[in-house]
Amino acid sequence: MARRDSKHRILRVGESIRSDGRYQFKYIVNGKAKFVYSWRLEPTDKTPLGRRPGPCLRDLEKEIGRDLASLMDPSRRTMTVMELVKRYLSTRTGVRPNTKVNYDYVVRLLEKEDFSQKQIIQVKTSDAKLFLIKMQSEGKGHSTIKTVRGILRPAFQMAVDDDVLYKNPFNFELAGVVVNDSVTRNAITRDQMRKFLDFVQTDNHYSQYYDAFYILFHTGLRISEFCGLTIRDIDLGHHYLNIERQLLRLRNMKLIIQETKTRAGKRKLPMTGDVEECFRRILENRYAPGTEKVVDGYVGFLYLDKHGLPLVAMHWQHRLQHAVERYNEIYRVQLPPITPHVCRHTYCSNQAKAGMNPKPLQYLMGHSDITVTLNTYTHLGLEDAEAELHRMEEAENARREQMKVAGRDG
Repeated sequence: MARRDSKHRILRVGESIRSDGRYQFKYIVNGKAKFVYSWRLEPTDKTPLGRRPGPCLRDLEKEIGRDLASLMDPSRRTMTVMELVKRYLSTRTGVRPNTKVNYDYVVRLLEKEDFSQKQIIQVKTSDAKLFLIKMQSEGKGHSTIKTVRGILRPAFQMAVDDDVLYKNPFNFELAGVVVNDSVTRNAITRDQMRKFLDFVQTDNHYSQYYDAFYILFHTGLRISEFCGLTIRDIDLGHHYLNIERQLLRLRNMKLIIQETKTRAGKRKLPMTGDVEECFRRILENRYAPGTEKVVDGYVGFLYLDKHGLPLVAMHWQHRLQHAVERYNEIYRVQLPPITPHVCRHTYCSNQAKAGMNPKPLQYLMGHSDITVTLNTYTHLGLEDAEAELHRMEEAENARREQMKVAGRDG
């Protein structure tokens, strides 16, 4: 005998009525029983007074049928954004410590957002865009938003690949959604670099950092690479630096050694005579503690603090900042902010302006992709273009003159 509800409607296979009056549908996924519930059987039914409205049971059954037919897993579509992110991050094993720190930061940030508690099936593309817009309106920087989206997009893509979702709501270009308000790290001019270094060299306090500042401006080293240098990496006999590691300090203040940022970052860097002289002075003046601190098996770092620990990027960031502030207190023509990365940009731009071939410059900078060398670090303007055209014009005029002379001699 067919089972019926209070309205004498026949209940289908898998349908039943719970003791509280809700309709229930039972289905099987991978041998396990799953259930969905609704206060309404058909779309025309009214939701009981005081009960939360939602899809009727028959509509839920249709959706489950579509999911099962397309091998979707209906049970996992109810997971929250936060659960999906944590599931995705659990697959990211073997990442670098700095990457793990970024993952933890994103998780802490998302845990404070209502968006993280939404079911992934409820997240539409417009919801994803509005969430990122909300973050920026609340003061989050473009780089932070880019980092968060950099985790949410692959996390949702994993759900698509696992046949949990049909499409990825974060699969859109970020540029059309939030404003890129990040500050561009521009190179400074040769004249600004010369004036700054001249000031540092003659200042009673900052002169102790002159050699390090000069090296950063004239080698293009990443600051983590510079901090990771040890005495054994400086080959004065063969006039090159051995770049094969970074020195980093984590949020918990732990010092770690890490491989260079890219494979191309591991390189032998030739030294000019003035750079070599700076390293020679650094070695001569280096404070040698009674016991050298060991970081992941490495000792003999060039600069140490009062506790004998090697200096890290933050120390040089502050020293450059304070030196610029002191310069600007004295001189009317102000310098822009200078960071270790600005030094790196400046080196690359100066070499490009001097006519260095892009491939050797790529090697010196330790870039894995030459487009980074050309597009990101090289800051050439109208004056540089005019100078290059003028140089080419002079070369062409010289060629023509030589042809005339050759014609007369012939």
